[in-house]
Amino acid sequence: MPVLSVLPALLYFIVVPVLLVLSHPNISPCRLTQTTALCNGCKLSTVPQNLPQQTEELFLNHNSILALQSGCLLRYPALRLFSCANNSLTTVEGDAFSGSALIENLNLANNQLHNGHKGLAQSLRSLTRLRTLDLSSNGLTEDMASYVLQNLTSLEFLYLSGNFLLRLDESTFKDLHQLKELNLDRNLLFEIDGAFDHLKKLQRLNLAFNSLPCLVQFEMTQLVVLNASHNRIEWFITNPDLPETFQLETLDLSDNQLLFFPFLPSHSRIKTLLLSNNHIGFYGHLADNSSSNWTDSVEYYNMGKNASNITVEIWDEGLTGDISTVELLDLSGNQLRSFPEGFLQKMPRLYWLRLRRNCLESLSLTVQDMPETLYELDVSDNRLTELHAQPSSANKLNNLTHLNLSLNDIQVLPPRVFTTLPSLSSVDLSYNSVGVCPSRDVSDSDAQVCAVWSNLSSLKQLYIAGCSVRSLSPSVFEGTPLTHLELSNNPDLAVDQNCLSSLVGSLQHLGLSNTGLQNFDFSPYRHLKFLNISNNSIWELPKSLISLNLKLLDLRNNMLSTIQSEDATVLAQRVRAVYVNGNAFNCCQLEWYRMFEESKALHAVDLSEVTCIDLHQRRRKAMLFNSLECGGQSTEESIIWYILLFLSVGVSLVGISIIYFLTFRQKLLPHAIKKRCWRPTSY
Repeated sequence: MPVLSVLPALLYFIVVPVLLVLSHPNISPCRLTQTTALCNGCKLSTVPQNLPQQTEELFLNHNSILALQSGCLLRYPALRLFSCANNSLTTVEGDAFSGSALIENLNLANNQLHNGHKGLAQSLRSLTRLRTLDLSSNGLTEDMASYVLQNLTSLEFLYLSGNFLLRLDESTFKDLHQLKELNLDRNLLFEIDGAFDHLKKLQRLNLAFNSLPCLVQFEMTQLVVLNASHNRIEWFITNPDLPETFQLETLDLSDNQLLFFPFLPSHSRIKTLLLSNNHIGFYGHLADNSSSNWTDSVEYYNMGKNASNITVEIWDEGLTGDISTVELLDLSGNQLRSFPEGFLQKMPRLYWLRLRRNCLESLSLTVQDMPETLYELDVSDNRLTELHAQPSSANKLNNLTHLNLSLNDIQVLPPRVFTTLPSLSSVDLSYNSVGVCPSRDVSDSDAQVCAVWSNLSSLKQLYIAGCSVRSLSPSVFEGTPLTHLELSNNPDLAVDQNCLSSLVGSLQHLGLSNTGLQNFDFSPYRHLKFLNISNNSIWELPKSLISLNLKLLDLRNNMLSTIQSEDATVLAQRVRAVYVNGNAFNCCQLEWYRMFEESKALHAVDLSEVTCIDLHQRRRKAMLFNSLECGGQSTEESIIWYILLFLSVGVSLVGISIIYFLTFRQKLLPHAIKKRCWRPTSY
């Protein structure tokens, strides 16, 4: 009774405070930081009305708001930024932004505003200070976009990516005279007819991932960045008659269908020129050697059948325009066989030159062919058979630091060519036919099929994987403080202690995959952090690895049957990441596996893929293998079998005892049971 009398009072003191808290106007799922309200992912269906009135930035992204109703922002007159992206907006009523005329940044991306674009257009008229508008991924067509953007004369940044724009003309952005940045990527654009001519302040234009066939009569002198990658552009031609200097600094035409090097302005400031994955080649030599009448006139039409005659001498390789300011040139993945004479010398500021995946057959490392400023040169995956250099001129390339010559067929090169490059830090010669010269006294005058790697004080990284290297002399790297050495995929290489002895104090990364390695003492290499000895015939984990503090150890595809428990314990403490799959592990010797699995310091990257061989010579998943299948080989499992045996014997003895007492010791039964169950029969 006393408990029942106290219960109403308890309910009062619990329920009433909860109701008061829930009904308090300042309680909100949003996170408040000064004048910013973060309400992202709060499962809201409407704009919250319980935030501070002085809120200047309101984020409502990733909610379930279907409509912005009239006056929904009246409570927040100081609002400057409003973001309602990734909702399900279909409607923005005409007076939705009334009372919030100070909004400068509006983000409505990833909604469905194509259904209510007229109401959206009306609501935007009241935002006279609007500078940034994001309407990406709203299903807008070009007509809808043109209607929405009318009279937005203050707009400076506009994002319309991921819509359904097909064709742009001069009416699409006619009122956006202050526009500085325009993003139109991932639409369906196939024609642009004077849409940007009046945008005199536009500096950044993104047209990537559309279907544009060409960009001709390009006259946007004020543009600084143009991204037209991932289209179908076959021609890029600027107006050569304009006397003004183009402000363009970055031009991205990668992943198109360009047939010729773009016809750039006669006066430009371009620094980054990205032309990878096209069909670019230089064909002037074909026109010179042919008697055929090669055409030099190209005629273009727009969808309105208005002819635009462009006449250029397409075989004149001097029409590349002004490339004197180019610092990065990426021509990877094209059809280049050679460069016109003096072409690279037109770029005296060139630092990065990327030419991988082309058809180049020869390369000359001389100042007559390469700019002295060159810092990185990548000519991997070409058809190079010769590398030319003159020691007297090669040493003038004193800025060349990274050189990638991999995946070619280089058979001839000056042996000491790399010693003449004073700043060379990284060389990749992998998968060529270039060996390692056994002696430092190789003649410089005769071209050889080997290279000298001694006394290169600047060289830190050397990659000579797959070069059919057979042997390394003890002094081959003397005077060269390598930190990275990649010798993998040289299956006939005989690696011994002496050949790498000069690298004891510097080596950090060592690749010896597929080198026939069986035994090697790694203990002197105290600085080693990354070691790859996969794809060899290692039967037992080298004891010398235990003393190293490795960040990564690759043991894949060897002949290991197990890893001793004491070794596994040390590895789990000292190594950060390990690869072990592809070995012939014994399923009944997986104690190391459990240690790796339970270790918090070691990350066994492919542990879930490790297989082992069971007693029946079947390959099993180690993580699914039951150790009970190993029979008497495990002490713990033997105890279990003994327990089962004794348990069965004990149950049998108990059963026999019960039968004995019931049959032969009847007097021990209770009298009532005996009287009922032991009556004499009538016969």
